[in-house]
Amino acid sequence: MSEFHVEKSEAGRRLDQFLAEKMPHLTRSRVQALIKSGHARLNAAMAKASVKIKRDDVVLIDEPPPQPVETAPEDIALDVLFEDDDIVVINKPAGMVVHPAAGNLSRTLVNALLHHCKSLSGIGGEQRPGIVHRIDKETSGCLVVAKSDFAHAHLSRQFAARTVTKIYLALVVGHLKTKDCIVEAPIGRHPVHRKKMAVIERGRVAKTTFHVLRELAFGSLVECTLHTGRTHQIRVHLKHIGHPLLGDKLYAGKQAGDFPRQMLHAWKLGFAHPRTGAPMNFRAPLPEDFVNIGIRIDE
Repeated sequence: MSEFHVEKSEAGRRLDQFLAEKMPHLTRSRVQALIKSGHARLNAAMAKASVKIKRDDVVLIDEPPPQPVETAPEDIALDVLFEDDDIVVINKPAGMVVHPAAGNLSRTLVNALLHHCKSLSGIGGEQRPGIVHRIDKETSGCLVVAKSDFAHAHLSRQFAARTVTKIYLALVVGHLKTKDCIVEAPIGRHPVHRKKMAVIERGRVAKTTFHVLRELAFGSLVECTLHTGRTHQIRVHLKHIGHPLLGDKLYAGKQAGDFPRQMLHAWKLGFAHPRTGAPMNFRAPLPEDFVNIGIRIDE
């Protein structure tokens, strides 16, 4: 159960708009469904999604767990970078969804992992066994999975404490004005386009460091270091500074160019081994679509 108190600056908003901004992991349609089904209350009473909230109103929302689905193991080839009794590190291909959800109940990374590992941590629930963090469907690269609840809990604490190293390679539109820049801009659900995130004043703290590795005829190759882990963070921050990802139809629009997908690769991942505490550092090889357009990285 989450509780929110309406501030003076928030008065006059629709109830569904207010809750969608407070809970950016939920779409506005999902918020409306929760309100309609009685899982959200305004001053302890049921209310319509369209009602206008007032200063000092109290809004309660209870997000029920998702209905379980039967996730079946599937014999899908995986590019395993490392594996032991506690963790498995995968080089995820672009186009693969991480875990089952509406519209993607099979051929996901979880389906493949259930076949490969036989046993995964249960903390993430039936739909997300072993999943400690995610990367977008169209993003390739490093992802660590927990094979036990012990490993899951330790890795989750590292992600929460922001001690995990997360470095991406991005092909972006145009040439940046400086070789290095830091973007600290809060991210939340876009106020109009509910499938998008955006830099908004009331968003959650987000920080990304960008370093230009190479200027190209069609854009730039940029190293992106995540200091926080907001939804679509790199994509939103690149859009914010005027250099969206090539191939990113959602944020780059007509600037996306003729690329097969958003050109983002989770290149390096570093963390402490959950059982031994030893530093673990992984690098995912460049994906084929990067190599095919002439991208090379000096090792």
